[in-house]
Order: sequence, then C-alpha cells, then structure tokens
Amino acid sequence: MALIECPGCNKRISSKAKTCQYCGDNLTGDTESLSHINHIKRSSQLMNQSLLAMTMFIAGVVIWFWRGEPAEGLRANIAGGFFVLGFAGYLFTRIQLVMHKRKKV
Repeated sequence: MALIECPGCNKRISSKAKTCQYCGDNLTGDTESLSHINHIKRSSQLMNQSLLAMTMFIAGVVIWFWRGEPAEGLRANIAGGFFVLGFAGYLFTRIQLVMHKRKKV
C-alpha cells in the first residue's frame, strides 16, 4: 500500500482507497483526468479573482476622477481604498496564478 495524492484536494491517501476520506472524490476512475480538471478549475478561479481585483482598481481610479476634478474627503478615502485593494489583490492573484501554472499536473 502506497500513499498517493488525491486529485481533488491534494491530500495524501491510500492507493487502495476507492474514495477520498477528506473530499469524498471517487477514485475508481481515471484519476489523471480528474487531476487535470481540478487544475483547470483552480486556474479559472484565480483568473476570476484577478478580474475582480482589476475591476476594483479601475473603479478606484474612476471614483477618484469623477466629474473631472480630483476627489476630496470621503470620496478620496473610498477611491484610495478601492485603488489600493484592487492593485494589491491583482498582484497577489497574479503571483498565485504563476505559481499554480508552474505546478506539474
């Protein structure tokens, strides 16, 4: 009996197990295709998070320059928050995406 990685949750399980005890995935079929599918799903999730972060960044810039003049007061704080959170979130998710794509499937 050897330990293998579950294609669904990447936890170590017995090679003789028919289902994963952690996530409940069925291991009787082709585990290689399950691994590819889960890799694609994770890539899609990271791309969606990246898009959301970029949208927040752009929203911050739009709020800051609404009506042609730079923001002041509460509007400046809201715009700055969106700008910083969007920029940091975008960088973080892009780094995660690069690290994820380097993983061997």
